[in-house]
Amino acid sequence: MAIDFTLAPEHEEIRRRVRDFIRGTVVPAVEGLDEETAATTREEYLRVIFGLRARAREEGLWLPHMPKEWGGMGLGHVELAMVQSEAAKTRLGPWILNCAAPDEGNMHTLLHWGDDEQRERYLRPLLEGAKMSCFAMTEPEVAGSDPTLIRTYAVRDGDEWVINGHKWFISNARRASFAILIARTETDVPEGSRGANTAFLVDLPQEGWNDVREVETMHGSTGHSEIVITDLRVPDGAILGGRGNGHRLGQYRLGPARLAHCMRWISQAETALDMMVDRALNRYSHGSLLADKQGVQWLVADSAMELYQCKLMVLHAASKIDKGEDFRTEVSMAKHFVAGSLNRIIDRAIQVHGALGYSTDTPLAKMFQHARWARFADGADEIHQMRIAERTIAAYRATGSTSAATGGLPL
Repeated sequence: MAIDFTLAPEHEEIRRRVRDFIRGTVVPAVEGLDEETAATTREEYLRVIFGLRARAREEGLWLPHMPKEWGGMGLGHVELAMVQSEAAKTRLGPWILNCAAPDEGNMHTLLHWGDDEQRERYLRPLLEGAKMSCFAMTEPEVAGSDPTLIRTYAVRDGDEWVINGHKWFISNARRASFAILIARTETDVPEGSRGANTAFLVDLPQEGWNDVREVETMHGSTGHSEIVITDLRVPDGAILGGRGNGHRLGQYRLGPARLAHCMRWISQAETALDMMVDRALNRYSHGSLLADKQGVQWLVADSAMELYQCKLMVLHAASKIDKGEDFRTEVSMAKHFVAGSLNRIIDRAIQVHGALGYSTDTPLAKMFQHARWARFADGADEIHQMRIAERTIAAYRATGSTSAATGGLPL
């Protein structure tokens, strides 16, 4: 049988090294500094986290998602799942290993779509940790889940493009040295066409790129910017991936990026389940421990079953990516299910903790705030459900069976 859920010894060793580094070095170092605003000074915050990045490089745990020839660890998506899940035991973990969003997805995009000059100018500094980036696609006037409706326009003017538009929830924009900006360039195709948009590389800061504000969210102002673009000029050579390929480029970027989010969410869900069980084993009420009460046992059991499903879905989708197979349906299913499970498991953990879980004395309240965005980021739940249904119906029409739309598994 080809099905094997074990890792090769060398990959088990990598997982052990990542776990030891995160739990033994990173977690103690960032305690009290996990939020930038909680640092004694900004200088101290930067000194600690950049020092940890240097340690990660020394330990050979830098860029797990990138090929070895580009300075990475050369891991496939199955192996990457174990690294991301270990790294995400602390919020800063993926960033310290230089495999955090949005830079992670932008690295993949530049490697696949960039020409040699663009790779050296934009990809290389990302890999070195010398620069940060953002991906500017979402707009307030149109549905974020439908990039074919984008209203930011780029108009050719000689050897340059003049861009005008409005973007928001552009993560990392205020820290970015450049943006991958999606704009509509083709006016002779109908609205909704997937060949209307083009991706541009935009150096930041730059005249015409106006960072209006950081959008306040449930978990505060943490780098999701609103941008007004006014007569921004970029050279023709700033096009990334070819004119009219903006939609294809965006979807190429989002597929694996969605799964990488799931890998990190699994770590958070597991942390919440661990806390739930620990609380149940140590809290006495009405004649017995919470762990002995059926109502609490059901919360634990439901969470354990969901987490098991999450792990299987992510591993299977990752294996399809590694094999070069069509992974769109599996990633959509994983993204939808893991995001929902993350919210449900953290919510159950808060319930078992009672008022303590609702307070900020444990990390659960903050985890819950961060978890809510998972159900609409990189495609809202309902969009993924729509696509999953479409592919399931298409599979039945083509073959008389829905098997191909449920993983194509041998059972």
